[in-house]
Amino acid sequence: MPSPLTIPFLSLFRFSFNLWGFGGFSAKIQGMKNAVPKNDKKRRKQLIDDVAKLEAEMEQKQREELEHLKLTSKESKIDSVAVNISNLILENQLPRISKAQKRRDKKAALEKERKERIAEAEIENLSGARHVESEKLAQILAARQLEIKQIPSDGHCMYRAIEDQLQEQDCPLTVAALRSQAADYMQSHVEDFLPFLTNPNTGEPYTPEEFGKYCDDIINTAAWGGQLELRALSHILQTPIEIIQADSPPIVVGEEYQKKPLILVYMRHAYGLGEHYNSVTWLVNRATENCS
Repeated sequence: MPSPLTIPFLSLFRFSFNLWGFGGFSAKIQGMKNAVPKNDKKRRKQLIDDVAKLEAEMEQKQREELEHLKLTSKESKIDSVAVNISNLILENQLPRISKAQKRRDKKAALEKERKERIAEAEIENLSGARHVESEKLAQILAARQLEIKQIPSDGHCMYRAIEDQLQEQDCPLTVAALRSQAADYMQSHVEDFLPFLTNPNTGEPYTPEEFGKYCDDIINTAAWGGQLELRALSHILQTPIEIIQADSPPIVVGEEYQKKPLILVYMRHAYGLGEHYNSVTWLVNRATENCS
């Protein structure tokens, strides 16, 4: 099948051929006229009618050929323009991005946003409550040859800090064990703990049922521990627990016991969620002296 660019040439060739054929036909008509005697009016009249009819048909064919030639040329130009536009669109079309690449780009954007938020938070913390609190605690602990030992903020921080302190005394109680024992002790000494608990929504004292639910949450959830749980654990372990704070004197729970106290650091502004407990460890130089 000929390409669009060759159509005008073929049409022009056919039109030229028709013109040549018309010329030969005219010569043939002239010969026919010469063959009819001039005095034969009847045959000559018939010949004139036939020739006029044939000439009209030939002129009609010529007009049709010219129209066809124009139309073919116009269509060829349109097709050529369409092809050029299609090629231009394809050349300028952006490459398709795979789903895997989209996921990678999204992950990279989220990671970049996370790092920017962390950087902004760190800048803000340089003059914020968290930074001020950390500086005060560092000074208080340094005076006692101690430093903070970071504990994860996962709801178990108080129990994890005590677990860490017990490991220093070769007491391998786990977070789960500490939670279970604290709940059991509180349930067996209801009168020592129930009066200090109130419903956060109503402000009313806990009912026995609410107190039972509170103790159940200590065992089965990541509910935060506070002063009541610290008191229960100090009685269980028969060990004092000292809580160091930035803006207040240390609090000692279970001061009636004579063992070496477990030391926790209480921070009000450590994380966005608020309160947090850390453990402590000896400063490097003190630890080095003990080993020498």
